Amino acid sequence: MDIITALAQELNVKKYQAEAAVKLIDEGNTIPFIARYRKEATGALNDEVLRNLYDRLNYLRGLEEKKNQVLASIQEQGKLTEELRAQILAAETMVVVDDLYRPFRPKRRTRATIAKEKGLEPLANLIFLQRTEKPIEEEANAFLNPEKEVYTVQDAIEGAKDIIAECISDEAGYRIYIRGLTIKKGRIVSAAKDKEAESVYEMYYEFDEPLSKVAGHRILALNRGEAEKILTVKIEAPEDEILRYLHRQAIRRDNQYTTPLLADAVSDSYKRLIAPAIEREIRSALTEQAQDGAIKVFGKNLEQLLMQPPIAGQTVLGWDPAFRTGCKLAVVDSTGKVLDTVVIYPTAPQNKVEESKKILKKLIQTYGVTLISVGNGTASRESEMVIVELLKEIPQKVQYVIVNEAGASVYSASKLATEEFPNFDVGQRSAASIARRLQDPLAELVKIDPKSIGVGQYQHDMNQKKLGEALGGVVEGCVNKVGVDLNTASASLLEYISGISKAVAKNIVAYREENGRFTARTQLLKVAKLGPKAYEQCAGFLRISGGKNPLDATSVHPESYGATEKLLEKLGYTAGDLKQGNLKGIAKKAQDIKKLSKELEVGELTLADIVKELEKPARDPREDMPKPILRNDVLDMKDLTPGMVLKGTVRNVIDFGAFVDIGVHQDGLVHISRFANGILSIPLRRSAWGISWK
Repeated sequence: MDIITALAQELNVKKYQAEAAVKLIDEGNTIPFIARYRKEATGALNDEVLRNLYDRLNYLRGLEEKKNQVLASIQEQGKLTEELRAQILAAETMVVVDDLYRPFRPKRRTRATIAKEKGLEPLANLIFLQRTEKPIEEEANAFLNPEKEVYTVQDAIEGAKDIIAECISDEAGYRIYIRGLTIKKGRIVSAAKDKEAESVYEMYYEFDEPLSKVAGHRILALNRGEAEKILTVKIEAPEDEILRYLHRQAIRRDNQYTTPLLADAVSDSYKRLIAPAIEREIRSALTEQAQDGAIKVFGKNLEQLLMQPPIAGQTVLGWDPAFRTGCKLAVVDSTGKVLDTVVIYPTAPQNKVEESKKILKKLIQTYGVTLISVGNGTASRESEMVIVELLKEIPQKVQYVIVNEAGASVYSASKLATEEFPNFDVGQRSAASIARRLQDPLAELVKIDPKSIGVGQYQHDMNQKKLGEALGGVVEGCVNKVGVDLNTASASLLEYISGISKAVAKNIVAYREENGRFTARTQLLKVAKLGPKAYEQCAGFLRISGGKNPLDATSVHPESYGATEKLLEKLGYTAGDLKQGNLKGIAKKAQDIKKLSKELEVGELTLADIVKELEKPARDPREDMPKPILRNDVLDMKDLTPGMVLKGTVRNVIDFGAFVDIGVHQDGLVHISRFANGILSIPLRRSAWGISWK
């Protein structure tokens, strides 16, 4: 297989783009680095296309390796023909390779192998050739052998039919056809083991849907219901049509003696051997496809959560709500430093509302709190009511935000949180995290295993390795898209930067603690285990404010500093202009990118990126995302009236719609049927929407 051509066709890119991307990947370059700094080579393939290419590259290379193993095995058996070799080499999926290899794969003892051991293969061949002119019972007499437990004519005939059934089952072409026909015309059906039992799977108690139309979330729900022993699930194939096809393939002559036996063997082959295997394969493929879709949705949701705009310059009070154990509070200044922590009991069973208000008023007055970040977990609604009452009683202008606290408890009990806040209990750590994730969601959420953030569906049913890799890629993409401050970034954040491992991230922090702040990107080369290749990969994503070279504060890669300095000089600017932010309007002066790129001996795409960065140095791409909705009052379901238009935040997107928080404690589902053309628009995910209540 020409892997480059296959990748180009599958991903709808040019062959040179696929070839360049594969070469760069093989050289050890990361996806974020290739997407950002190797646009000339790849024709500006974005990180999503590059990740898909990387996944398919691994699959196709694994496929080629599998083909070579299969060819070697069949060759070793002395059964490899040129026709079979050509079929294996032309196979485009692992399933087809398995089909072709099936007759040659070492088998466990089957009914057919036992029959062969009894010497019944010649009888099977005789029936299969369909040329005998006398009853098979007479032919079978010659194969009676008490020593091999062939006592009767019927024993011999049954053994021969077992051999024929397995032979039919092993035919790759038959399986490929039957699999395709089953996918096209088959149905997936489920039933309740106990129709009277109440469960979340009641809609699947009498479920029947074509395989070609079944949605991924339904597959995952059926799988879970089956695993919990509430549902029975099976695939109903077009059996009559399949048997007619097999009869045509196996019965080529009208022979009164062999035709009935072959018909029996065909039926047995399909029902006992082919159908169960095809059902397993199709359900496995449907599950994998459903999981891939769910992982993609999870990834998109996670990306939107991570890319929420930070709320800078405010002192935030983080509020981790609870009932019995009290609400944990943490006041965090604009730099993320925890100033104070306290526990209050405004909720049941204590209901110390007035006492809690006094403590809150004092915290707001003492530290100049301007924003309250409330976790959306247990007792969130009750806490919100207290906050709204409080805001009406104080002269200060304070607003509040309900934030997704998913993963806060995981973080607060982690080793990382213990190292960060050794003197805090888990509640105090959780409150601090809730405050910080409003100030800088990306920097705070990278401390949590992406799988624990909980913005997906059926995440525990996923292939955890594949899910972890996909979500890790999303976090890596977000962190590198935003970039990090080399002098303030935590090790948790740094380890997601292109080319930086966990060990190197810790070494960067250790170097910073020992030698003081970085003043130049080149100092990274002094960090233990960070060599030239890692420096090349990471340098452009690490920013240094107030360093020796003002370009170190931008996303311009050090390899392009020379071209950038020539550009500034040519357009009448100095490094001082860059430092003082006096480059606004440089894009207008550099309109003729094609001409400038030739003069400066730099690629057009690279030069366009440099100009864009100089126009707005270190611009945060999160600025384009919808801002969090700040509240100062609370709504109940009873407050909603027909025609009311509310602004809401998309909390989660799933296959069948989106859950939107409109401030009434319970997220509302906007079903996919309410979207234009029934399609969820990816750019609108997790946006602030106007919702008309009906």
